[in-house]
Amino acid sequence: MDQPLRGLFIPFAVLVLLATAGTVKAQSFDFYVLSLSWSPTYCATQRDARRSPQCGSDESFGFIVHGLWPQYEKGYPEFCSSREPNRVPRALGEPMFDIMPSMGLIGHQWRKHGSCTGLTQRAYFEAVRRAFERIRIPPDLAEGEERLTLSPSEVERKFTEANPGMGPRGIAVRCERRRLEEVRICLTKDFRFRDCAEVDRGGCRLDRVELPPAD
Repeated sequence: MDQPLRGLFIPFAVLVLLATAGTVKAQSFDFYVLSLSWSPTYCATQRDARRSPQCGSDESFGFIVHGLWPQYEKGYPEFCSSREPNRVPRALGEPMFDIMPSMGLIGHQWRKHGSCTGLTQRAYFEAVRRAFERIRIPPDLAEGEERLTLSPSEVERKFTEANPGMGPRGIAVRCERRRLEEVRICLTKDFRFRDCAEVDRGGCRLDRVELPPAD
């Protein structure tokens, strides 16, 4: 039988290594992905959409911010250790409701993605706002008054034409079944447009996607 170890000395550096095992170092990322969700598609896929602030309010949402995600050239960090609290105070989240219309979404995005930026909660959501305001939504897509059917490349072209400097390899359309789900746009850490091969390759492969109208 093995004897219990007594008086074992473990160097401090080893203790630190053990304590941080499995965590991801914040700020060690290459660029951002701004994910814009087409709200009518999200609401159409929810069992009880009326209970969601995004779907059941008097305001009709078109594109909203799903998240601002730190990204590697290949892959991405998530759920990083942070000195910031996991919970986002309502006083900080509520001013974001015009572009991120629920505390559930805001809190999840902070825990999964914002924690990996090295920013404070306040600075992260200021970055989300800045990234969103960097993008001009094409007018015929922003309104959401009519049901549209377009190819993914047409959606991307509308965005690149509305945003000088944005290239076709720096944007990707994602689809949910045959509906447009998200538009993902790659940005540098100082919010300039840039290419992103891995994100671009993950785009929708359908010939046509539907944009349900905003109610």
